[in-house]
Amino acid sequence: MRGRWIVLYALATALAWPTPALAQWTSVGTGIDYQLFSITGPNKVFVTRMDRANTNAFIESSIGQGRLSGGTEVVSSQFARYEDALGYWTQTWGTRNDAVVAINGSYFYFEDGIPFGGVVNSGWYAKRYDDVSGLSGFVWDVNRNATMGLCVSNPSDRQFITYANNNTQQFQGISVARGDNQLIIYTPQYDTTTLTDNTGSEVLVEMSTPFLIKPTPNFVSGIVRQIRQNAGSTQIPFDCIVLSAKGTAASTMLANVQVGDTIKVSQEIRHYVADCSTTRSGIDWTKAYAGISGNWVFLRDGVIQYGIDSTGERHPRTAIGFNSSYVFYLVVDGRQPSWSIGMTIDELAGFFKNTLDATWACNQDGGGSSTMVVNGTVMNSPSDGSQRAVANGMLMCNLVAKSQSTTFTTGQTVQTTGSANCRLGPGTNYTSIATIASGTQGTVQTHTLNGVAAKGSNWWKVTFPSATGWV
Repeated sequence: MRGRWIVLYALATALAWPTPALAQWTSVGTGIDYQLFSITGPNKVFVTRMDRANTNAFIESSIGQGRLSGGTEVVSSQFARYEDALGYWTQTWGTRNDAVVAINGSYFYFEDGIPFGGVVNSGWYAKRYDDVSGLSGFVWDVNRNATMGLCVSNPSDRQFITYANNNTQQFQGISVARGDNQLIIYTPQYDTTTLTDNTGSEVLVEMSTPFLIKPTPNFVSGIVRQIRQNAGSTQIPFDCIVLSAKGTAASTMLANVQVGDTIKVSQEIRHYVADCSTTRSGIDWTKAYAGISGNWVFLRDGVIQYGIDSTGERHPRTAIGFNSSYVFYLVVDGRQPSWSIGMTIDELAGFFKNTLDATWACNQDGGGSSTMVVNGTVMNSPSDGSQRAVANGMLMCNLVAKSQSTTFTTGQTVQTTGSANCRLGPGTNYTSIATIASGTQGTVQTHTLNGVAAKGSNWWKVTFPSATGWV
């Protein structure tokens, strides 16, 4: 009799789980597939998967308007911003993104557009993950490892600069407002400038690589190009960081740095399980390449975290998951009764585990933000009736190899043949800092990426009478 009840229970459980309509995966890029699942509810579930073993496919993040200071942008525009843009995949500065898929990302503050938690973009640790918040979300590293961070911290004694004289100085934040007696590091993803006032001092450092997470004794390094005291905000070229300090922190920085010095930066993330106090081993964010914050890791190592959302409400959802073979992006429409009603978090977890065979998955911003773009086309029906401008997102990309032209050489005098925008980096996705009039002469500067292809053109770093930048 007991065996009969077990069989009946198993049958009831199977019948209770919505069965996807028969469909097949469709290739939308090299190593990247797409499928629309129509399940009872009704619900429309849009899923892409990336083959983790396919070396031509990789994960990238996106940032609204390219600025973490408060830029928001619809997902299709973020997709376009990062299409054919410069990257660092294969640890080669100058590779490009062939964007295939984009989804919306982390929750953000509606009043100012700043995303919750941390952001890693093309290897740059561009905004810190909040200490012991439990919101660290999904991250992808240069070795093709996928991780759900659960809970992390940035231990203060492990975030420091080493100057050329071997003295060290801790820094207190990345791409946030500078406070009294603080040293903050600004990355190019923050904004065109540091947006600081003239009460501090700033050091421009040209980096040899992106601002990667590298714990001591490892480090990233760069050369000091400029020191500015009480001069207001500093422009941030695509390959630079700015050390911005005030009060006692500024005094320490200025006493240890000179133009031409090589400085080193080491930083570390520590990991905890969901309780944010028990150390979690076997996780390493060294050389993280792309990541954003998430709020609920509802599937952990194959186990559904039932009840993690106590409301049990159905909404449009965006989520990221993975197993040993694939990374999955998922968007389910909602708040449209005849089309798709949305899912609870428990239902979302069940779909990831039972239909996609994922082992880990976390929730991203949902509701009116939930959007999926494949090869430039919005695939779902956003519940607001149109795309919502959001702070960031995640991409699946194919790799475009680095390509450089030798048309112009260092020291060569060049002349604009028409009005030209001088930009902070090689690509139209970087901000224009000056408009150079037709017929203006300039000199090509030394840079390892001179002639690099990006956004449909080849780019050189040039000094004109009014500005130095990329044209």
